[in-house]
Amino acid sequence: MFDIGFSELLVIGIVALVVIGPERLPKVARTLGHLLGRAQRYVNDVKSDINREIQLDELKKLQAQVSDSARALEDSVRKEYESARSSIENPAQEAVADLEATAKLAAESVQPIHDTPSKPAA
Repeated sequence: MFDIGFSELLVIGIVALVVIGPERLPKVARTLGHLLGRAQRYVNDVKSDINREIQLDELKKLQAQVSDSARALEDSVRKEYESARSSIENPAQEAVADLEATAKLAAESVQPIHDTPSKPAA
């Protein structure tokens, strides 16, 4: 973030010692450390919130893609099922109709046999 070397920190420390004084310098340094720690935690919290939002958006996009793929798969399976069903059902219905017609013709062609009563032998 900031490119501060050891020499810059030494200059800042000497100026702070002169301006603040040796009695109050440890208290000011401690307070400054606490404030910097809070700032770092705040920045880290913001970064983690942003990362969570990004991941949530990515998950929502992935969920939408998966649901679209599932719908497309369901539609293709349904179409294949319907085509297979019609390709099997139509010939089967035709065969049933042919069998019924044949059975009807066979029933009509067979004439009932009339049995004449036989005479008892004497």
